[in-house]
Amino acid sequence: MKLFWQRVELPLKDPFTIARGTLRHQQCLIVSLSHQDATGYGEVTCNSYYGHNYESLEASLSQMRELIADWELIHPGELFDRCDEVLPHDKFALSAIDGAAYDLYGKVHKIPTTEILELPAMGHTQSSYTLGIDSIEEMVRKYREQPGWPVYKVKLGTPHDLEIVQALRQETDATIRVDANCAWTPEQTIANSRVLSELGIEFIEQPLSADAPEEAHRLVFLNSVLPVIADESCRTEPDVGKCHGLFHGINVKLCKCGGLTPASRMLKQARELGMKTMVGCMIESTVGISAAAQLLPLLDYADFDGATLLAEDSARGVSIRNGRVDFSSISGSGIELLI
Repeated sequence: MKLFWQRVELPLKDPFTIARGTLRHQQCLIVSLSHQDATGYGEVTCNSYYGHNYESLEASLSQMRELIADWELIHPGELFDRCDEVLPHDKFALSAIDGAAYDLYGKVHKIPTTEILELPAMGHTQSSYTLGIDSIEEMVRKYREQPGWPVYKVKLGTPHDLEIVQALRQETDATIRVDANCAWTPEQTIANSRVLSELGIEFIEQPLSADAPEEAHRLVFLNSVLPVIADESCRTEPDVGKCHGLFHGINVKLCKCGGLTPASRMLKQARELGMKTMVGCMIESTVGISAAAQLLPLLDYADFDGATLLAEDSARGVSIRNGRVDFSSISGSGIELLI
């Protein structure tokens, strides 16, 4: 097999702000894994919060290139285990290889990635659309430009969080979820949960810092009126068990955990523990979204709007239209590169 990659910088339609900062362009690597005349694609985004940039990701991929060149086409699960032995420290780079491996294996064998993962072919969970932090007026404008989605995820972490949600609730009766991205205290979370519950909010995602004491997370878990979903607190497989009893569910990101192989195991474990399951995105292009969408049959909640937030895309594949997830007719994860 042959491993290649290219740097891509994708402009966003609007600046995207969360509690930690603002994005105007998304930097990512599109990874290609080829065998004979077939090519599979994966994607990984640069992310300063988790310490990954072009240089660090390319260094990790370079470690794998010569090893992969000596391997024949193998099941993506086996490929993941081999790569994880070499790159246990860089789940981001590993996730792009893993995504490309499923797309390639499916294209070679003419089967969808869901079948390789031994999942039902379809899921019915709909995707949310995310509204990044801005002035109340701008957040309302952004909502009005994307009407008709069944679910909206609202980024919070400002002095006027409740006013934002109140203004949006006046605009729509759609399901609303909120994501504080680690910006609240336990006391804020518990108090906000009461008001948000009255506004019909579905759940709160990651209100506290991931490194907050366990006692703080448990206090919120026991006293929040709304369910609390882990994101930054649930990065890799061992974190699922740690989140049990502190969160009502988990949001898995392929970049953080290492790809589809570990993500599917995390979601199955969470369900066995009675926790809600979600997969989110890091504002990937359709390459990354097409990989994440393969896990839809395992999900209670989905956040696959990354490519929708972009002014330019890198591929065709799985498409998200007003929350509906439409799969490609192409084998694997259905990815066709446009760049």
